[in-house]
Amino acid sequence: MAKGVVAAPGAFNGLVARAVARAGFDAAYVSGGATSVAAGVPDVGILSLDHFARVVREVSSNAVREDGSRLPVIADADTGFGEQEMIRRTVIDYAHAGAAGLHLEDQVFPKRCGHLDGKTCVPVDLMVDNVRWAKKAALDSRDPDFIVCARTDAVGVEGFDAAVDRAAAYVEAGADMIFPEGLHSEDEFARFAEAVGRSALRAGAGEAGSESRRTQGPYMLANMTEFGKTPLIPLERFGAMGYDIVIFPVTTMRVAMGAVTRALAALKDEGTVASFLDGMQTRDELYGLVGYRPGTPWELPGAHARR
Repeated sequence: MAKGVVAAPGAFNGLVARAVARAGFDAAYVSGGATSVAAGVPDVGILSLDHFARVVREVSSNAVREDGSRLPVIADADTGFGEQEMIRRTVIDYAHAGAAGLHLEDQVFPKRCGHLDGKTCVPVDLMVDNVRWAKKAALDSRDPDFIVCARTDAVGVEGFDAAVDRAAAYVEAGADMIFPEGLHSEDEFARFAEAVGRSALRAGAGEAGSESRRTQGPYMLANMTEFGKTPLIPLERFGAMGYDIVIFPVTTMRVAMGAVTRALAALKDEGTVASFLDGMQTRDELYGLVGYRPGTPWELPGAHARR
């Protein structure tokens, strides 16, 4: 992020994580929505922490470049799977699973997709306590650079100014990154990043004259999801507006399931795969993605580079 805005496509399993790394991206994302629907349930906080941590571990261990280096993975932690004790456990479990950071949201449980109406936010003081617990747990984890990102859904609940005030309070409580959810336009994204940066500076998040990115306030995350409240905005434009990382949470899931649904319909109607064979990943392509050569011992791609 110090070099420029980072794109983090969603990876809902290990194979997609390998594809993200193979495509040349610099980060990957684990979406709560994609994790939930991949398990056949809606994104309303049904799955357990253990289920999420397993997916985080699978993605982080497979998001590996050919040189053996791992992509940083930021992961959705919904509302933290419980009260403060569970938030602490969530941070530590995610860090141990290989995540580079996570985000917590300020919705009332059971949460809803950030681009749906009818959301409710918890009191500011409660979320501030949650952020403090998360940051303390991050400092106690294996990774001292573990990122605690605070997501606020308040724009659609309490209004723009209230969401900015919440974000400033979360930064003061220790959040390294802010994720404003459900924004409606480029103008809102630009104004939000500028306002949060000013608020954080007033609260002492940075020191004048420092070369650190944090002198401009917290790192900023934007959600580029499809079919929601946010228009399609190019990555470079987000960078120009002050955002450091852009997640594409359900993009790969939607592409995959669109293809699966169409293929199943064709198979049911035609009784053969002939009409969509050209759209399939070949056996050789699949083996290449997982780094497998029949008849030879398999190891994780890039493993030789780490020895």
